[in-house]
Formats: sequence, structure tokens, C-alpha cells
Amino acid sequence: MEPFTHLSAVALPLARANVDTDQIVPARYLQKPRSDNFGDYLFRDVREDPAFVFNRDAYRGARIVVAERNFGCGSSREHAVWALYDHGFRAAIAPSFGDIFATNAMKNGFLPIVLPEATVTQLLEQLDARAGARIVVDLPAQVVRAPDGVEHAFEIDAFAKHCLIEGLDEISYTLTLLPEIEAYEARIEKDIA
Repeated sequence: MEPFTHLSAVALPLARANVDTDQIVPARYLQKPRSDNFGDYLFRDVREDPAFVFNRDAYRGARIVVAERNFGCGSSREHAVWALYDHGFRAAIAPSFGDIFATNAMKNGFLPIVLPEATVTQLLEQLDARAGARIVVDLPAQVVRAPDGVEHAFEIDAFAKHCLIEGLDEISYTLTLLPEIEAYEARIEKDIA
């Protein structure tokens, strides 16, 4: 997993509530192997509408999504996070996320940031007024810097933050504890013998 510390990137304003995982990656792509580039399937059906914001040139290199409430709701498909990640997105900002989506996101190196609804509305307005505007995410400081320079603090679980900063998935994290695990096993074997 790629470590996540600071991200300064173009932000995609997705002024929609309840963007579900089927909109993010349609169900017909769920049988593809993980080695496929799921970014090719990102918003596949909704981007058929030429007016969909994702199709605008100003957002081609976007790495942050700013959305309305309940982003990533719906089914528990991890593929939705893979599609965002494989396309190049590393963070999403919204007033709320689907619970399973948020958990899958952090386990896959993607940062879901919860900010108050009024703050997200302001961000969406700034991004709409300045297509291609950048947002800065400082994970160690737990701060988002809006295009107008105003900083907004966000909360994150300490373990998830550690894993994102270090670029560790759960297996990689467990492997960092291998010396302690082996020492424990040696003590147990000694006690049994």
C-alpha cells in the first residue's frame, strides 16, 4: 500500500447525496480479478451522461472527491474503493460515508474524511467556482486546506491513521509485530515443555 501523509490535488466536486457503490462501480464488473484496473470501471454508467462532472477536462487528474452525505452507501463491495484507488483517487471528503465503504477505504489506502455538511457545501461551491482547484490534505496534522486557504480539522481513528501514514494493510501491520509474535510463541513452547 502506498503511504499517505500529504496530498495536494485537484478535487472533483460530486454534488450528489447517496452516491452508492453501484454508481461507483457497477455490479457487472465485480467478477473481474483484482489484478484488473478497476479504475476503468469507475462511474462507468453515470459517466455516460456527457454532463457528468467526472467527464470535464478540469477534473481528469483529480485525486480527491468531495461529495454530499452518505458517499459509498449501498452494498459492501470493496470493488468501489478499488475503482477509486485504481483511477488515482486517494481521498474523499463528505459529511458522512457508508460504514462498510469507510472501513474498506482505510484498509485499502484510501482516506475518507468526514467534515460538517456546511463545510462540505462551501468546498463544493469553491470547486464549482474554480474548476480544477486544489485541496490539500495533511493526514499527520488531520487538516484539510480548502482552495480559499481555510483549514478544517478532521478526526480519524489512531490505528487507521498509523496504517495509512506507514502504508500498511492489516497483514503488513501484523508482520511488523513478527519479533514479538515469535518471542511470545517461544515463551509458550518453553512453558509447555
